[in-house]
Amino acid sequence: MFSYTEPREAVLQYKGLLLGRDGEWQPTNVVEGQRHGKSVILHLEGVDDREQAAALIDTEIGVNRSELPVLDAGHYYWSDLTGLMVIHRDGTELGTIKEMLETGAHDVMVIEGEQERLVPFVNEEIVINVDLVKRQVHVDWEWD
Repeated sequence: MFSYTEPREAVLQYKGLLLGRDGEWQPTNVVEGQRHGKSVILHLEGVDDREQAAALIDTEIGVNRSELPVLDAGHYYWSDLTGLMVIHRDGTELGTIKEMLETGAHDVMVIEGEQERLVPFVNEEIVINVDLVKRQVHVDWEWD
């Protein structure tokens, strides 16, 4: 599996995982696992042969929100940012965050609006304010 946890093998610390397909989620447990390059190899409870494992290709893996650690101020889970309206400092609505990308240097918001825009998520420099209650991100970003 590809893990978005930091470090990648931290996914092994969760008590239970959820397997998701077509909007339905089923609980499962990890029997054992280890990091393998850029991914993590998992042995899931009840998945004991290649055919059973192959049937899980393209399945999403998640955890219950209650198992996620509380983040420090100024840090956000990507799932909390997706769908928020991005507003330029001059009041122009740029669109909503379609997804977040990891580029190595910093995360990037993919904003879907009149046109797709890629805006770096850099707190205090580009991202002025994130208001999860109002579902808004205010940015100071000049585009072409």
